[in-house]
Amino acid sequence: MITLNTFFVIGAPQIILIVVVVLLLFGGKKIPELMRGLGSGIKEFKDASKDDENLDPKKVEDKKE
Repeated sequence: MITLNTFFVIGAPQIILIVVVVLLLFGGKKIPELMRGLGSGIKEFKDASKDDENLDPKKVEDKKE
């Protein structure tokens, strides 16, 4: 009997299949552009979350009012 834990485990064959499907869908030239966009999006998200941590609580309350 297959348990739920082993059903969702991703192994090497599954990763290879995913890579092949991505290559077929997007092609070799488009993947670097997609990764660049993903990286810049992650960087912007981290910068925005870092800016939120550095805000003064009084300034945040003033903006709400």
